[in-house]
Amino acid sequence: MKNHSLLLIFLSLLLLASCEHQGSSPKMNPEWIGKVVEEMTEMMVHDVTNPPLAARFFSYACLSGYEVYSFQDSSLHSMHGTLNNYPKIKHPQEYKAYSPELASVLAMIHTASKMQPSGSDLQQYQASLLDSCRQIGFDEERIAQSIAYAEDISTQILQYAKEDGYNQTTSYPRYTPVGSPGSWYPTPPGYFPPVEPHFNSLRPFFLDSAQQFKPLPPVAYSEEKDSEFFQILEEVYHINLNDTTREIAAFWDCNPFALQDNGHLMVGMKKISPGAHWMGITTIACTKAELNFGETLKRHTMVAVTLMDGFIACWDEKYRSNRIRPETAIRKLIDPTWTPLLQTPPFPEYLSGHSTVSTAASVVLTHYFGDNFQYEDTVEERYGLAARPYNSFIEAAEEAAISRLYGGIHYMDAITRGQTQGRAVGNWIIDKVE
Repeated sequence: MKNHSLLLIFLSLLLLASCEHQGSSPKMNPEWIGKVVEEMTEMMVHDVTNPPLAARFFSYACLSGYEVYSFQDSSLHSMHGTLNNYPKIKHPQEYKAYSPELASVLAMIHTASKMQPSGSDLQQYQASLLDSCRQIGFDEERIAQSIAYAEDISTQILQYAKEDGYNQTTSYPRYTPVGSPGSWYPTPPGYFPPVEPHFNSLRPFFLDSAQQFKPLPPVAYSEEKDSEFFQILEEVYHINLNDTTREIAAFWDCNPFALQDNGHLMVGMKKISPGAHWMGITTIACTKAELNFGETLKRHTMVAVTLMDGFIACWDEKYRSNRIRPETAIRKLIDPTWTPLLQTPPFPEYLSGHSTVSTAASVVLTHYFGDNFQYEDTVEERYGLAARPYNSFIEAAEEAAISRLYGGIHYMDAITRGQTQGRAVGNWIIDKVE
């Protein structure tokens, strides 16, 4: 990745500043958790990781760190008996000098390095991190035991991940568009194939099944101008685009598949996934609230697994209803030259994934931080977008949802019913955990 070595040096300096000593034993601060999440996000941007898969990576990486730390923090509890089919993790007893904080962070890195396509690059990040640890007082024995402990727990979490069914999806029949009137079809400029058509077959973390919160069917496709479908289609076509709505749409775009046509070639644009955006918001909230290491790890983990279950539920509906995107329908029925403000993502329209997972994440974050937690969302600054202030997570999620209408990529019923499904997923998870 461009300038990656400079980034590692900069991160090392930050890491040095984010450590403290307790007596003679150095201790890592909770900011390290957010830094690993940031590094994972950069890898996903590089790898063009699709949104559901990004949530899967975050989930198992965070679970690895959480499981390590839960063994020494009585306020945390193993997910055994809470998550579906989660094993009783065996904690090694032979390591007496390991650092729980360092081992937690290393477990996250180890799991991510094994799951993400460019995960091997995380070894360079880990080496830089360990050099920083040595400079602030970690001895070699503590580092070695922390590495061993982390890899032991990570290996068990990776086995749990292997059993969620994702690897089997590669052997399923290739999805092809159904071709019926009103059904989804790949859109320009990339005409990408459908993303994760079998994601609903994965084992959820908390949900009983992908169909647990099955939404109402979408408004039926119709080419009649007095039909309900034509009304919601015209709503997208006639949306009022001004500076505010354009800014909101761009801020919440979060489309890893975006391409820019420069006339002679298509250029991929650096964008994060919706899940990565909400993981970044979680880091911002934990930092502002000055949470300790255990609580920071817990809240990142809870948001990650919520995102995963939200995507499983939403993707179950997407490939059941297979509804046509506004771009395709408007060009066919209203204006053959029309293009949406945002690039249409490569999967069916109903439900809105961003509406579902943003709402689910906001429910969980509101549970932990309260209804009126004010914060500034700086997640997109590194991608050239100005920060936006919010008075609550719910406010942010509502803006994320309506951004899909402004962007021209969703009809309104997909947005509102996505929000309904997201609230149901988020509330179900909180009820299960608390």
